[in-house]
Amino acid sequence: MLMPKKVKYRKQQKGRMRGKPIRGTTLAFGRYGLQALECGRITQRQIEAARIAMTRSVKRGGKIWIRIFPDKPMTKKPTETRMGKGKGSPEFWVAVTKPGRILYEMEGVTFEVAKEAMRLASHKLPIATRFVARGDSHEGQ
Repeated sequence: MLMPKKVKYRKQQKGRMRGKPIRGTTLAFGRYGLQALECGRITQRQIEAARIAMTRSVKRGGKIWIRIFPDKPMTKKPTETRMGKGKGSPEFWVAVTKPGRILYEMEGVTFEVAKEAMRLASHKLPIATRFVARGDSHEGQ
């Protein structure tokens, strides 16, 4: 699972998921990519599940890059606990994504194989996504 080795503070505030991403909106490594269309939080398990779906789909051919990293801790209070007594303990990590952010990239496979792999990966994610290819009109949006 992806998670930071060390963080300065154990707990973070929720924050707001508004606006467009500052960077990470264009394909940097591969020919094909999966682009987020809405804001959302993607957990480390969802990132890994999508990666496995893509890898199995291309039968371990080509190369895959993960362009997001879960660096935000999410806390959770134990079940059947009364309100108060402070914030819960960190349970899992999430990556905050905004519309236009490239989540995964791929190269070394055909267009059809890449599109099918990205389709399978998108079913594992909690946000709407689209398939982009290098040179597309959608790539930098």
